[in-house]
Amino acid sequence: MSRPRLLDLFCRAGGASAGYHAAGFDVIGVDINPQPHYPFDFVQADALTIDLSGFHVVAASPPCQKFSRATPHARRHEHPDLLDPVRLRLREAVERGEIWGYVIENVPGAPMRDPITICGETLRLGVRRHRLFESNLSLFGTTCHHDRGTPAVPVYGRPRWQDSPVPTDVAREAMGIDWMPWTDLTQAIPPAYTAWIGVQLIGHARQHVTQAARVLVTQAARPCVTQASRTETSRAVEPQTSPGDATGELDGPELTSCVTARTCHCGAPLHRPATGRWPRHCSHACRQAAYRSRTKGTAA
Repeated sequence: MSRPRLLDLFCRAGGASAGYHAAGFDVIGVDINPQPHYPFDFVQADALTIDLSGFHVVAASPPCQKFSRATPHARRHEHPDLLDPVRLRLREAVERGEIWGYVIENVPGAPMRDPITICGETLRLGVRRHRLFESNLSLFGTTCHHDRGTPAVPVYGRPRWQDSPVPTDVAREAMGIDWMPWTDLTQAIPPAYTAWIGVQLIGHARQHVTQAARVLVTQAARPCVTQASRTETSRAVEPQTSPGDATGELDGPELTSCVTARTCHCGAPLHRPATGRWPRHCSHACRQAAYRSRTKGTAA
């Protein structure tokens, strides 16, 4: 099976895209702003209007500032709520058959529907960074194991030491990301999260391809059961049948009326009766002549 295609909406610098790519997807990122650090093919466009056709799965990470605990309640109204519009669009795309799967990511506190939770410490990263994932497909999250002997690296806000590269290096190692500047790291999803999900999506992809193949085989078999195809099949099969085969019962009246190409050994055409089997000889004289030819070796 070729790699399925995934469209990553609100991709930013590509933390989530890297995980999906590692899991086995061909990924294209979409963001309304330029993303010079994005590591895969990128399209600058509006996530709510870009064409979704040609993709198997769409992942989306709409802005989380409206729901984040780091945003003061008094200022949350300043940030757009794109979660509901994105969900509506992706569900409609699934219903129309444009895509077969979607995944939406956001922070704890966002109004997600039956989400799973992924914990960075459970995946043995240096960050805790709980994130929620919603999908139309069955996915499994992680439990939380906050058993680290050292505190999780706080990759958010501004670096504590503006003039030192240490915080960015530490954050990159903790996140499993080595190509982003600090401003992108604070908004990124660790690739390990989406690799965890992507492997499950690949399993769904195999099931989807298998089901689609079964449908294609079924649809391809139905047009073959026509008068013409039955005629060709019967011509290929009937010479190998024995005189005792009940070909009339299997072929039916449609085939009985269209197959009249058999001939006697003498060259005379044979005609099949409306019911019953094909005759082997055109007359009693030809039957006797064929018998003499087989038993005495004389010409008919």
